[in-house]
Amino acid sequence: MLSGEQFGRLFETFGQTAFRLETLAVYDIEEEREEFERFLAGGDMGPDWDDNPWVRSMTDKGKQVSRVHVLKSPLTAYLRYELAAYPGNITAGETIGIIDHAEGDVTGLPDHDFWLFDDQDVYRMHYTPGGAFIGAELLPHEKRAEYRNYRDMALAEATPFEDYWERHR
Repeated sequence: MLSGEQFGRLFETFGQTAFRLETLAVYDIEEEREEFERFLAGGDMGPDWDDNPWVRSMTDKGKQVSRVHVLKSPLTAYLRYELAAYPGNITAGETIGIIDHAEGDVTGLPDHDFWLFDDQDVYRMHYTPGGAFIGAELLPHEKRAEYRNYRDMALAEATPFEDYWERHR
């Protein structure tokens, strides 16, 4: 299993595409705690929210970054925070879709997060029940087709973030 630092290096080395399926209602990310508290208090979120530099570091190199977040409204405070940050990710070039189970049930997707890099390497993300990252597990190559299908299904079923946000903000 890769630690956070080891896993983070993959974003510097993947070739062309990175896709994420997100499934949790809360992520407990130490580096976000102060920003999350500022968001809850209605504070200024700073310029990184307008154009995410982490996403930009990949898309400026011609790489494609996309995600689908599977959730259920009403949104948790953390999801309101995360979704409020998505416009800056989109400005930086990420494609984001939402599947809200409160608006219709999509079956057949896994109940866990994963990243698929370059259609080749699949990493299942592991978290504590409270949403703290434990590690990323590289899945066997025999799982590639299955996870490509999950990606394709999620992208086909997702509502573009902009449309979802218009209805739910």
